[in-house]
Order: sequence, then structure tokens, then C-alpha cells
Amino acid sequence: MNSFLIFILLQLYSFLILFVPLLVVMAFITLLERKVMGIMQRRRGPNVIGFFGLLQPFADGVKLLLKEPVFPYQADILLFIFAPLLTFFVSLLSWVIIPLTTTEPVLDLNIGVIFILGSSSLGVYGILLAGWASNSKYAFFGSIRSAAQMISYEVAMSLAIFPVICLAQSFSLKDIILVQENSVWFLFSLFPSAICFYISILAETNRSPFDLPEAEGELVAGYNVEYSAFFFAFFYLAEYLNILLLSTVFVILFLGGGSFFILKSSVLIFALKIFFIVYTVIWVRATLPRYRYDQLMLVGWKILLPFTTGYALFVAGLLFGIFKITEVIF
Repeated sequence: MNSFLIFILLQLYSFLILFVPLLVVMAFITLLERKVMGIMQRRRGPNVIGFFGLLQPFADGVKLLLKEPVFPYQADILLFIFAPLLTFFVSLLSWVIIPLTTTEPVLDLNIGVIFILGSSSLGVYGILLAGWASNSKYAFFGSIRSAAQMISYEVAMSLAIFPVICLAQSFSLKDIILVQENSVWFLFSLFPSAICFYISILAETNRSPFDLPEAEGELVAGYNVEYSAFFFAFFYLAEYLNILLLSTVFVILFLGGGSFFILKSSVLIFALKIFFIVYTVIWVRATLPRYRYDQLMLVGWKILLPFTTGYALFVAGLLFGIFKITEVIF
């Protein structure tokens, strides 16, 4: 009994050590986005609350926490409350297997890539429940549109990861990092897969130019239009946690994790790489206009899907051919 209690306390400690700093970082990413977009659009970002506006995320959090939640008339209250909680929990779930360097994560899995793909796909259910439970046609249309978009680009994302698995010969995130530390980043050897994966990140997280689920002119903010106060905050937190998570996964799969050429792998290098990918996501939002919905689906099903399928088969065939030639020679 005592050993079981110690195990639970250790897991709780690991949970807090990981997620408390994660939530703080996520809060400052919202500030970073507003600052960067303000600079790019030649306007002032947040600069009143705290020195240089650094306390603005905490002010926004307190405001959402203190506001009164409003429930729509004839909404399914239980599902209405459960949907944002599910979305937020799913956005946290994959972080337990992320290795900051080659050190042990909270949960070390040999099938880390499959776990991330599986857990990220669960986010669709929270969005669908939010639209259905709100009893609003605008929210329901927004949830259907968002679910269709996420499912479409998850297929291309999975196929973009397949060449990485072939080269690393492992589903483990730690093994993928180690292979790149001992050879070359997959960004250089698998550049087409990296581009397709990055595009899928933008679509998966509903970022511009794929932010159709939140097209204010058509759907009045989409699936979360009926949410307020801290229930809305859960959706808001989940969106930025997903951006941070997928940027981290991109760094692990294509940029070698915390390694940088001859420099030893470190958390600082890992964090700088993640910061750069998050910055480019913000940069794209401030630069590109929004697609029409038919264009968005066309890119997913008629461009990305055939290309990633063909490239995955090409890489698999090439590696199989090299293996057979090597086997004959030696």
C-alpha cells in the first residue's frame, strides 16, 4: 500500500512539474502572438498591463475566470460543459510522452508517434460535442466544418510522418531524435514530408489560412460561439496548447530535437527551435489571407493526400531497394 501511494505521489509530482510550466509558457505564447502581429501590422500590441504588457495573459485569465458563465436556452448542459473539458484534456494528453531531450518523459512509450496521432484525433469529439450541445445552427455548422477539416488533414499528417518512421525504423520519439543526432536532420533528407507536415499543423490547429471554422463573417466564431467565461477559456487554451504541441512534434521529427549540429542536445536549443516554429505559425497568420472552404478541402484531398501517399511509397520503395542491394553485395 505504501509503495502504491509513493508511486501515485511521484506521478502527481511529474504531472505538476510538466504541466504548470507548460501552462505558463502557453499563456506567454498568446502574448507573443499579439505582440508579433502588432509589429507586423504596424500597430501597438498589449503594452499597459505590467512592464511592456507582460502581465496581459494573467489579466485575461483572471477576467475569464471571474466572468459569469452563460448557458444557451435548451442546450444540453452536461455535454455543453463536458465538451471544453474534453478538448482541453486531449490537448494535454500527448505531452506526457514528449522527451525534452533524450531524457525520460513522464511516460516512455515505444509507440510514441502512434500515441500522438491517436490522442490528437480525439479532439474532434470535443468540437463536435460543443456544436451539438449548444443547440445553435451557427455552432453546429462550425463544428461540422472543423471536424471535416481536422479529419482531412490528419490523413495527410499521418502519411507525412511515415517516411520519418521508415528512416528511423522506430515509432519512439527518443529513437527518432537519436537517429538525427547521429546523422542528419530529417528536414534535409525528407524536406517534402516536412513541408506537408507543417501545412497540416496549420490546418489541424485552425490557423490562417485554414481558419475557416472561426470565419467570423460566416459562422460568428464557429463551434465555440455560445461559450463564455472559463468554458471559452478551455477552448482557447486547447488551441494554443495544440499549436505548441505540434510545433514540438515538428522539431522532434524533422529538426533533431534538442541537438544542433556539433552542439550537445539541450533543453535550451529545443526551446529555441520550438519558439522559431511557433513564430512562423504567427507569421503565416499575419501574412496569408483565408482560403475559401472548397479551396481548403481541395488542398487537403486533391493535393496533400496524393502527394504524401506517393512520397511515402517512394521512400519506402527506395529504402527497400537499398536494403536488397546491400543484402546482395554483402
